[in-house]
Amino acid sequence: MQINEAVEIVKNELMLVEKGFNETIPTDKPIIGEVGHHIWQSGGKRLRPFSLLLAAKLCGYTGTSHIPLALVIEFIHTATLLHDDVVDNATLRRGVESANKLWGEGTSVLVGDYIIAKAFAIAIAEKDHEVLKVLSDTTTLMAEGEVMQLINHSDTDTTENDYIKVITNKTAVLFSSATEIPAILAKAKPEKVKALREFGVELGIAFQIMDDCLDYTSKNEELGKTIGSDLREGKVTLPLIKAIKSSSNEEREMLTLAVGKKDITEESLKNIINIIEKHGGITYSLEKARHHVERAKECLEAFEPTVERAALSAVADYVVERTN
Repeated sequence: MQINEAVEIVKNELMLVEKGFNETIPTDKPIIGEVGHHIWQSGGKRLRPFSLLLAAKLCGYTGTSHIPLALVIEFIHTATLLHDDVVDNATLRRGVESANKLWGEGTSVLVGDYIIAKAFAIAIAEKDHEVLKVLSDTTTLMAEGEVMQLINHSDTDTTENDYIKVITNKTAVLFSSATEIPAILAKAKPEKVKALREFGVELGIAFQIMDDCLDYTSKNEELGKTIGSDLREGKVTLPLIKAIKSSSNEEREMLTLAVGKKDITEESLKNIINIIEKHGGITYSLEKARHHVERAKECLEAFEPTVERAALSAVADYVVERTN
């Protein structure tokens, strides 16, 4: 199954999630509506709510709580984007000027806080304690992941294990919540809840590794941000970790000096990318991403073969096939 076919399965539900956003973020409140709609309308793959809606169908869920909870997941993600851009001093998000560039850092942080508060207000209204615990644990782990990444800022001694811990908390736990929550709603058997939770973790790890590869291999217009942004922001990601481990002393010094350098020239960036490619940083990372995708698909074997299972498998494949 192709990703566009998977989208068709939950197209109507995705439209309801979009409608829910427009009804929840007020356009009549200065700044909040402007910033909220700016980041929401700038695009995004909606992979997290998309995965939640597919998982709900896979579990045979017949209620309506999956729609607002899909919105909750995307709200949390949206809020973290606003906060991340402030921490990273980013000027672009999905190809358009970032909210912090347009409205300032303080506004971005406060609107992000508002969106998280709205997310939990929606979740509380669904009156499911187990779901609330998952969301609470998730946001705590995400914050811890962000702090861990900050601690590792520009640290070229960061190990692959350190990196995986960061992206598991920072990115994968929200994917995990998205796929576990519908299993909880459907009162699925414990082994199926566990399978979907682990599917989300593996999917999220693969997604972030792929994102980090694209930062070195994509084109600016495809990626929606400046190529080499992670390097300039001092983020030591898997392609760089692998290259540092295998490079010569001279190359390692070049890589170390480049990390966190805001004014790195295009020529220097090209040299850095060549070193990373020379030592298999991209190839190794892509192989790791594909490995996690296969592990994600293995988790789905806890379910009978259905169209919905095939659709979630297509989502996993898409994660490593995408170009932005």
